Amino acid sequence: MSSFLKAGAYIFHPLFIPLLGVFFYYSVTPRFLQIELIFSHLLVVTIITIAIPLVVFFLLKNFGIVSSIHLRKVNERKLPLMIQCILLLLLLKYVFNPYDNTALYYFFLGVLFTTLSAVFLVFFKFKVSLHQMAIAGLSFFIIMLSIHYEINLLVWIALAFIANGWVASSRLHTNSHTVPELITGFVIGAYPQILLVTNWL
Repeated sequence: MSSFLKAGAYIFHPLFIPLLGVFFYYSVTPRFLQIELIFSHLLVVTIITIAIPLVVFFLLKNFGIVSSIHLRKVNERKLPLMIQCILLLLLLKYVFNPYDNTALYYFFLGVLFTTLSAVFLVFFKFKVSLHQMAIAGLSFFIIMLSIHYEINLLVWIALAFIANGWVASSRLHTNSHTVPELITGFVIGAYPQILLVTNWL
């Protein structure tokens, strides 16, 4: 059971969530899109949200700025989260735009606002759960896609909320976060997606 709970933190690591969101969008959207465009977007998102942050992490670890990819200490979070904000801005400016990729543009804008919220909380020494805010944001993005395209995604929505519970249980089991930190993560992950949805529904 312990291994199962710990696995949730790795399977739904915040680095993987943006790519999961893009992959899920292209899996359910009824819009006709060229397969080359889909693969190029998936590749770019993989590079910008996973590959580059991993390289940055190893550089920061070598310089002694961070000790773990989970960023367990509050003071370790500031620089990685700021770099993540810059990478998200690159995606919004050069990859997704509000006209051709409306849903994904506002998904990533929501992710940016969530990340900025996490940066803001760092200055108050509050260690919000990055895992919880990431999976919460993805969950509400799935809900909004279901509403927007009027398709039944109840199974995926249910699985997403099971994933929320799995992640929360994992973080509590490993004493990585407290309940308030998890609740805050859920709120700041979900709220920007809900707030921005009026721009593309």
